[in-house]
Amino acid sequence: MNIFKKNAPRSNDPFAIHEISERDFRLNEDRNLNWVEESFEVGISVEAETDSGDDGRKIRKEFLGLALNQKRLTVFLIFIFGILGILFGRTAYLQIVRGEHYRQMAEGNRIRTIYTAAERGIIYDRNSVALVKNVPTFSLYLIPTDFPKDDEARTNTIEDLADVIKIQPKEIEDKLDKLSLYSYSPIMLLENIDYEEAVRLKIESSFLSGVDLKLESRREYLNGTEVITESLSHILGYVGKVNQKDLEEREDYNSTDFIGKTGLELFYENLLRGQNGKRQVEVDALGKEKSVIAKEDPVRGKNITLTLDIEAQKKMEQIIKKYLTAAKKSRAAAIVIDPQNGEILSMVSLPAFDNNLFAKGISSEEYGVLRDDPNYPFLNRAVMGEYPSGSTIKPVIAAAALQEGIINRNTSFLSVGGLRISSWFFPDWLGGGHGLTNVTKAIADSVNTFFYIIGGGYDKFEGLGVDRIVKYARFFGFGEKLGVDLPNEAEGFLPTEEWKEQAKGEQWYIGDTYHLAIGQGDLLVTPLQIASSTTVFANGSTLYRPHFLEAIESDKIPTENYLIRENFISKENINIIREGMRQTVTSGSAEKLLDLPVTSAGKTGTAQWSTTKPPHAWFTAFAPFQNPEISVTVLVEEGEEGSRISLDIAWEFMMWYFSR
Repeated sequence: MNIFKKNAPRSNDPFAIHEISERDFRLNEDRNLNWVEESFEVGISVEAETDSGDDGRKIRKEFLGLALNQKRLTVFLIFIFGILGILFGRTAYLQIVRGEHYRQMAEGNRIRTIYTAAERGIIYDRNSVALVKNVPTFSLYLIPTDFPKDDEARTNTIEDLADVIKIQPKEIEDKLDKLSLYSYSPIMLLENIDYEEAVRLKIESSFLSGVDLKLESRREYLNGTEVITESLSHILGYVGKVNQKDLEEREDYNSTDFIGKTGLELFYENLLRGQNGKRQVEVDALGKEKSVIAKEDPVRGKNITLTLDIEAQKKMEQIIKKYLTAAKKSRAAAIVIDPQNGEILSMVSLPAFDNNLFAKGISSEEYGVLRDDPNYPFLNRAVMGEYPSGSTIKPVIAAAALQEGIINRNTSFLSVGGLRISSWFFPDWLGGGHGLTNVTKAIADSVNTFFYIIGGGYDKFEGLGVDRIVKYARFFGFGEKLGVDLPNEAEGFLPTEEWKEQAKGEQWYIGDTYHLAIGQGDLLVTPLQIASSTTVFANGSTLYRPHFLEAIESDKIPTENYLIRENFISKENINIIREGMRQTVTSGSAEKLLDLPVTSAGKTGTAQWSTTKPPHAWFTAFAPFQNPEISVTVLVEEGEEGSRISLDIAWEFMMWYFSR
């Protein structure tokens, strides 16, 4: 039956098969063309595909076809797959390459690692007197990553915080601008907060995000006594907050750590610091600690015991201040050493400063006063000061001449007031001269003529010459660092022919050698070098490294560790020099020491350094003469003559030391 019978009547029988008209089955051509979108078109094939209906008419077959040709389709697919590739690559980068970073950032919003500073080791003097202590204190920090990022909320929080800690909002803004807003590095807002103030800040800042109150330990310098001994500031130094340079040089430090800045605190930082602990904690939305997940306790720094005698330090400082005040002077240095091992019992440099100012956090005004002081209180003159030695170098020159066989104990020269070389005159300090002089008298009376001759020669006598003078001076520790356990030790300076030609464009003259032989000219030494050279004559030709460290915890450092060189001058020649230094006390320029309860030996020195200002005053000595316990060296800048103020200081100190 033809189901496409045109105009067939419909039956009411529900089970009858109704005929469907061709019009019902096919789409109207006009509707068809309107329905097809731009990307498709109707394709009509009349010849290839036709069928005949019951009425004999040809029926068209219609179909939908793609309007995109093969080239356009390829480009389209490349574009789609390119987009998918980019999305896949970016996803892989974020998940694989940068995945750990973003996981840490996300975890950092909830879990933090908080470092706990280790307690620094205590510093004791040789008699177990504590020179420092650790004082608990509070500090207020700002954590940038916990601070609000929204401009309005950020401004409100800054204003609220500024009101709580009583500072200007601009100060907080300036501190925040120094770091990224996503930084976990704490920024200090306040330090050295006492307990009552810390309680108030804890309560009032509890609702503020990004604010953390930490319990810390601050260094307090006791100086061993109730009376402040300011000269200890140059020895102990002080600690302070790490700076950017510290963090770059030391990977195991964080931005809240304290570090030794100067003195022994810096030199023995690795011993005193200890090892930081850490806690892994969970924080809330404000960055406040909620609970502790894991904990590693800090390891306390090691205690160290010094060779320093705090009572000797205190006494020497008091004596020097008294004489400086009386003479209207202001700058001096003194060192007391045990010549048998190089242990430093006292080291005073004046003026000094209060290192507690730095430990507590010095203000810019206070720092400016110290920085601009023309007397340079930050300078440790005993170790860093460089001066012409004056006559204190003469025992070294005499020892070199004896050791080289240029002279013996009986070699004598006539001193008539000086030497004349062509148009140049090199004077003795005593007009008319000292008469016939051998080596011991030359040391005792500080006879320049004798040292001119043995240093540079005269007439037919051949002296040491500059090269041998420099050689033996280095044996005694001049012209180089001795290695004392303090930072910034100066080397001093030993002039040579080559140096003068290169630096000044001048040749070396005999007069240069004469000046070098009496401790003048371009020669520069430190008080520590003069003190160490004196110990060589005191102990019989052994040079020790001067030092402060006696023990770490309970482990004493062997004396052998501090040995530099020994037996470079024969015992016989050392004894000749000792006799000359003894005569300085018995019949020379240091007769005042005869009042001491023990025998002693010494050498005075007056060092010219300016044509308009007074010379520096030197004195160095050791006692008792037969079995020396201490060597004392004193320098007073512009003190005029060593046989006066410097000798007086050494005499009073040794009187106290051997009478206690």
